[in-house]
Amino acid sequence: MNRFSLQKKSRHWTRRQALWLMAGAAGSFGLHACTPSSTTSSESTSTASNLTSATFGINAWIGQAPLHIAREKGFFQEAGLDVSARAYGTNLESIPAFLVGRIEGCTAMPSSEVVSMASQGGDFRIVGVMDFSSGGDAILARNSIGDLQDFRGKAVAVQRGGLGHFFLLQVLQDVGLGESDIRIIDSGPEVAAQAYQAGNVEIAFTYSPYLETANAAQPDGRIIYDTSQKPTAIIDLNLVSTEFAQNYPEATQAFARGIFRAQEFLESNPDEAHAIVARPLGLQPDEVREQLQGVEFPNLQTHLEMVNDSQSELYLLNALTAMAEFLQEQGQIVTIPDLSSLIEPQFFASLSQS
Repeated sequence: MNRFSLQKKSRHWTRRQALWLMAGAAGSFGLHACTPSSTTSSESTSTASNLTSATFGINAWIGQAPLHIAREKGFFQEAGLDVSARAYGTNLESIPAFLVGRIEGCTAMPSSEVVSMASQGGDFRIVGVMDFSSGGDAILARNSIGDLQDFRGKAVAVQRGGLGHFFLLQVLQDVGLGESDIRIIDSGPEVAAQAYQAGNVEIAFTYSPYLETANAAQPDGRIIYDTSQKPTAIIDLNLVSTEFAQNYPEATQAFARGIFRAQEFLESNPDEAHAIVARPLGLQPDEVREQLQGVEFPNLQTHLEMVNDSQSELYLLNALTAMAEFLQEQGQIVTIPDLSSLIEPQFFASLSQS
């Protein structure tokens, strides 16, 4: 889901390819430039103020909101961690720095990239789900398509091998259909939305802001299914290196606590929170409010369900396994890695007990 668009009156920062265009933002808000770092996992030591320091790779995606809030409000520092954020143009750009130890962690990393890193021998741990897509990604269908069963034999505009393709197959599986039952027209989200809007295809996958534009412009159709109905299909994860997690367990917990406190602050003080998030993203607070409607931030209780309840539709290991199987089928990874080793239920259990 490589995303970036300024095609709506409110600028929409996308999850994957949100370009960091605000040249002055890095200096203004303490973000490091996208240059090689001298910080390594082994150098993450306590500062003079008795805080453990760590650098996380981020991009300009609305799902990073809890990180910005936690840094601004001092939630990380209160828990014992000094967090620096290094901005990268895309998630992919931060991966090499993370894998070689130039940064200690990454935030809001899409599950597809997490699985790919693990398949290449990446040594890291998942320390939280930053966000779910909750309605920001969807399938549009003309009114001639009565339900999902009617997809059989139809052409669907979607980017082959992308997260939209994965989401579409997950949706079809629920009604007993598969890829062989449809005909894929390989189209990026913007092109797919335009084709649907023009009446050239009956079914298309796209995401905000193309989603809203195409849906409003095509009266003979509607959103037939969106990610709010399948919340773990498109998720972003917070990661730290295994070395950091083992050497600094309290600091690792401090990071997670800071994120959860930021979620609570976003709910209880939305106006201030939106203003905080707006500054590093170069948005207006009302634009932040609008964009946050397409994501959901799971709290600690939800995390406990995700890592412990194998019967839950939110079970994280199932979501990661489904993504790995998809990537393998698409030839993007050779073998499926041991994904269970990335998740430590006790980590979240200890957070609930503290």
